[in-house]
Amino acid sequence: MTTTETPVAADPAAGGSPSLASPPRRAAGRIGLAWILLSSMAIAAFAVAPYLTTSLEALAESGSGGLAEHYTAQPQAVLVAFYVHVVAGGIALVASPFQFWRGLRDRAPGVHRWTGRVSLAAIAIAGLAGLALAPFSAAGLVGTFGFGTLAVLWVLSGWRGYRAIRRGDVASHRAWMMRTFALTYAAVTLRLWLPLLMFAQVPFAGAGGFDADAAFANAYAAVPFLCWLPNLIVAEWLIRRRGLPSYRLVAGQGTR
Repeated sequence: MTTTETPVAADPAAGGSPSLASPPRRAAGRIGLAWILLSSMAIAAFAVAPYLTTSLEALAESGSGGLAEHYTAQPQAVLVAFYVHVVAGGIALVASPFQFWRGLRDRAPGVHRWTGRVSLAAIAIAGLAGLALAPFSAAGLVGTFGFGTLAVLWVLSGWRGYRAIRRGDVASHRAWMMRTFALTYAAVTLRLWLPLLMFAQVPFAGAGGFDADAAFANAYAAVPFLCWLPNLIVAEWLIRRRGLPSYRLVAGQGTR
C-alpha cells in the first residue's frame, strides 16, 4: 500500500468566486481565519517575546521561561540555533496566516507574493535550526524524532509549495501551503496540548500532591508528535474537501 497524490473533484469554495460558497461556509471560513490569525499572533507575542526581551538565565531563575533552564546548559552553537529558530519561527507564525486571506490574494496579489516569500524564507531558516536543535530536545529521544521529523517535513512542504507556484500549478501550491501552515501551527497546538496534558494528570496525583514540574515533563514528552500530526491530518481532510490535490492510500500504485 503506497501513498498517491490524487486530485479530488473540484469544490467551488476552493478557489472560485466567493459568491459560489454558501453563506454558512463563508462565515465559518472567516471565523476560522480570525482564530488562526489571533492565536498565531498571541503565541508569537506571549511565547516568543520573552526569549527576545529577557536572558535565558533570568527566565530560568524566574521559573516562567518554559524551556529556558534546559537550554542555559547547552553549548553556544545550540543557543544560536535556539534563538534563530525562535525568531524565524515567530516571523513564519505571524506572516503565514495572511496567505489564506482571500481578500488579500485578490486585491493585493503583490503583497500576497511578498508575504509568501517572507514566510517561506522564515520557514526554511526556522526548520533547519529546529533540525539542529532536535538532538538536544528536553523530551529526549522522542523529542529528537518528533521535532526532527517536524523540521524536515516543514522545510520540504514549504519547498514543494514554492516549486508548485513556480511552475504555475496553483492548486498544488495551495495544497502544499495548507500542509506547510499545519506544520507551522504546531507552535500553537503545542502550547494548547501542554496545559491539557498537565491537567489530565491532576486526578493521578499521589499523596504528596500535584507536582507541576513532573507533570510538565510528562506532558512535554508527548507533544513532539502530538503537536503536528493531528494538524496534518486535519489539513489533508480540508485539502480533499476543497478539491485540491490530496494524498490517499491506494493499493498497488506508486507515488505520483
